[in-house]
Amino acid sequence: MQIPIFTVDAFTNRPFSGNPAAVCLLENDLDEDLHQKIAAEMNLSETAFIRKLKPGDDFTKSSCFGLRWFTPASEVPLCGHATLASAAVLFHVQKNTNSVLTFVTLSGELKARQVKDHIVLDLPLYTAYPQELKEVEELIKAAVGDMSVQDIRYSPDTKKLLVRLSDTYDRCVLENLKVNAQHFLSAEKTGKLKGLILTVKGNSSGKGHDFYSRYFAPWVGVLEDPVTGSAHAVLSSYWSEQLGKKEMLGNPRAWGKEAKRSCYHVPVLWEERWVTPCFSCFCCFAREQNERSSTKYTHPLPGSTGGDRGQFCTQTFGHI
Repeated sequence: MQIPIFTVDAFTNRPFSGNPAAVCLLENDLDEDLHQKIAAEMNLSETAFIRKLKPGDDFTKSSCFGLRWFTPASEVPLCGHATLASAAVLFHVQKNTNSVLTFVTLSGELKARQVKDHIVLDLPLYTAYPQELKEVEELIKAAVGDMSVQDIRYSPDTKKLLVRLSDTYDRCVLENLKVNAQHFLSAEKTGKLKGLILTVKGNSSGKGHDFYSRYFAPWVGVLEDPVTGSAHAVLSSYWSEQLGKKEMLGNPRAWGKEAKRSCYHVPVLWEERWVTPCFSCFCCFAREQNERSSTKYTHPLPGSTGGDRGQFCTQTFGHI
């Protein structure tokens, strides 16, 4: 069986920047262990597997698909940028004719819809609850040393720890913070955590970004994820409560050919239990792979060399 695999750079309008995800289109059921082996070979923060749910389904005409996400080390219950990448491949490479796609996932049904020249992706909204310092003190010290911490929250649904640094720190302090996420593994061995979010408050004047963030997940094989939708499903809930706002502009630490400390805009609008962030992405390459993981061919996707094609926004996503 040959498996088409697409590499999609999320949160950017240029190839070889942003946050890459691999997307695999499964015509038939895949042996369970091969999901993880392929994700390990792709060696990206996430590899998404889109599968047909019933006989007769078609990647061009059907509107509902199964979706799973794997890091190089394990399966995860939610990934925003790989879901965006999956919708991008279906809408703009497979030319899916539906205006709304439904993905059946471990986090429930997620909707991706086309709105004019954008794709809007709805993600679950997760609450983070106050966390006592003593239970996570060693981990926080490994992450930020002796820096002042203003708030600590834990999201049991996502197993993410949110650490808000003191409001005396600004964006530059967070971006320039040297973090060795490998040390987290010895500081936290309980299995309670799968990810650590570091965040600081943004501009209090009401202009610019409301918050900044970085995300680390060495427990699932990802030292630092430059932009992650699942972390923003927690950040949106937290900062909405703190700022009394339902529409915010967040700024995660993204990366690419430019500087490591460059950032991309992530507008966040949420209502009730859904968060709808806005990102960009760019399709770079496709290849086919057989079950033994040997590469059959590699080639650029149509339009991947033009800056005005492949530009997406969301989890809003733009023209291709």
